[in-house]
Amino acid sequence: MSDAVEAVRYEVHDGGWAEMVMARPPLNLYGEELENGLIAAVRRAAAERPRALIFRSDCDVFTAGVDVHGFQHHDAEEYRRVNGGGLQLTQALEDLPFPTIASVHGLCLTIGLELSLACDLLYASDDARFGLVERRVGISPGMGGTQRMAERAGTARAREFVMTGGLYGSEELMGWGVVNRVFPRDALLEETRALALDLASGPTLAMAATKAVIREQADNGTRAADARIDELTSHLIETEDSKVAVKTFLEEGPRAKPVFVGR
Repeated sequence: MSDAVEAVRYEVHDGGWAEMVMARPPLNLYGEELENGLIAAVRRAAAERPRALIFRSDCDVFTAGVDVHGFQHHDAEEYRRVNGGGLQLTQALEDLPFPTIASVHGLCLTIGLELSLACDLLYASDDARFGLVERRVGISPGMGGTQRMAERAGTARAREFVMTGGLYGSEELMGWGVVNRVFPRDALLEETRALALDLASGPTLAMAATKAVIREQADNGTRAADARIDELTSHLIETEDSKVAVKTFLEEGPRAKPVFVGR
């Protein structure tokens, strides 16, 4: 089933996974309408807790970025307010306690890329082109893209990516560690949905713990993650999924396929 949320559709699928779909043709330009729709969709996902979420576009491109018309009347205070809301959206998507996948085709610029980098995994079509092109209007990305690019690709490549304002293909960014997989455009959605279904059938609480451990390492380093590993993972042995999986393993062997329910 699907519910219209302004320029964003939130679709729930059999198997426990959902999609957050940008649908503001022709270019999915990011402005108040798209932002409000994305905020509503992320809030719904946080409340309903699907076991996996795809972030994608229904237009010919993923997004051509921010609608620059809005910049004409911004002073620093207004720009700070707008950026703060966008950064909160980035962080809210990043903090969802289940696997998230960005499925990107065509052009993916500015806030669309910043949000994609907040997802756990990034699948892309072979024709996808990515850019943080804010230099074209004399600014620097303010919604988290620079630092998340550095987290995935390293600081040297993040500097190049943002400072040049160039467009980079999906294959090159896969080599950088930014994109996880590249598929022909006509196969991208099928492949992404297959991944979402697979992740949604897994031990959801264990995946949430994995996200928390990796976040701790990224934020504070490996030894900080070591210090919190018991806190973040030891409870998993008492979950319903772990108990069923252990029982199934002992009864059926290592090739057993336990049915996880996400609890």
